[in-house]
Amino acid sequence: MILPRLHAEALVRPRRAAIDPQIARAAAEIVSAVRAGGEEALRRCAERYDGLAQADRLIYDRADLEKALAGAPQEAQQRLERIAGRIRRFATAQLDSLQALTIPVAGGVAGHELAPVQGAGCYAPGGRYPLPSSALMTAVPARVAGVETVWLASPRPAPVVLWAATVAGVDGVLAAGGAHAVAALAFGAGGVPAADVVVGPGNLWVTAAKQLLAGEVAVDLPAGPSELLVIGDASSDPLLVAADLLAQAEHDELARPWLLSTEVSLIEAVEAALGRQLADLPTAATARAALAGGGAVLCRDDDELVQLANAVAPEHLQLCTAEPDRLASRLRHYGALFIGDRAAEVFGDYGTGPNHVLPTGGAARHTGGLSVLSFLRLRTWMRGADGPADDELIDDTAWLARQEGLEGHARAALRRRLR
Repeated sequence: MILPRLHAEALVRPRRAAIDPQIARAAAEIVSAVRAGGEEALRRCAERYDGLAQADRLIYDRADLEKALAGAPQEAQQRLERIAGRIRRFATAQLDSLQALTIPVAGGVAGHELAPVQGAGCYAPGGRYPLPSSALMTAVPARVAGVETVWLASPRPAPVVLWAATVAGVDGVLAAGGAHAVAALAFGAGGVPAADVVVGPGNLWVTAAKQLLAGEVAVDLPAGPSELLVIGDASSDPLLVAADLLAQAEHDELARPWLLSTEVSLIEAVEAALGRQLADLPTAATARAALAGGGAVLCRDDDELVQLANAVAPEHLQLCTAEPDRLASRLRHYGALFIGDRAAEVFGDYGTGPNHVLPTGGAARHTGGLSVLSFLRLRTWMRGADGPADDELIDDTAWLARQEGLEGHARAALRRRLR
């Protein structure tokens, strides 16, 4: 059996486990080494962990990137520009939907404004295959948000990653990965400036380093092994469902593809389609391992489908049903929702517009995906009104301060009445 049959209880996992203590300790040592040793320590780590040769370039500045893009095939440039344009358009629409605020308050007016962070560090994994999509998905929203300085870290960056980084508008690329790259983005090292926020998907070392540095810099969501939960019914095309599950499964052996349905016939048809499509899939070995870690659940009815999907809170949730909107209105927890079989999850991965850096491991219950909002700060302000002081505001402030034993607070409020 390619896609194991599971009981509903087996799909509802405990919340994300903590990082393995050994990885956490080792990542902490790497972060401390880069903090203390700067570029020299960073290069040592890159040579040890990333396979960077002594003669290899560690940092690509903007001039290097422009030169790399100039040498790219015209077709590659055009496609990357087109994909970046879709991501940029969606991020711009997000930004335009946000508003500054001004309202009358006791004693004057108050409000908020949205301001970008000054520097962002973005991460694009460099495992079995280059991931130019992550360069675009992280750096383009940062630029749309108005971030002044944007750098990308990626171990052993392939030419296409450098091209994508250039199109996305980064200032430079650090040819390093793992905990040492996250530390370099956070603290600065060599020509890499310190960032205010570090974002992007990565392995357990990247996640561990982010957790260590949270508070010193802002970090984004936990983006671990990828997940796709497909809900299907009698109307679903098993060939499409199988193709979507395989697309998710080929990411990584730890990826989690799941299928929920009230129709046993669909589950059986998808199983058969998986077998045929795996036959000539170049990434079949990885996909088979991931499928074996996923599974299919036969549900009693739509209520159980919805309850189970909400309990899992998957990274990607795809509705391949006859009436997807009817289910969509009842679903509460997911990183990204794909409504109808024409809204393929792979379109979300590769540049329809919404971001593909999404919460995994149930984190969608409390956080959303990367977006232009990830690079913005909400800053509040207050302006006092001219004329007589607001006695009620002064008295309430003084009273509450004294309830907390803070007489200095009370007196600071009361002095406003004397002016």
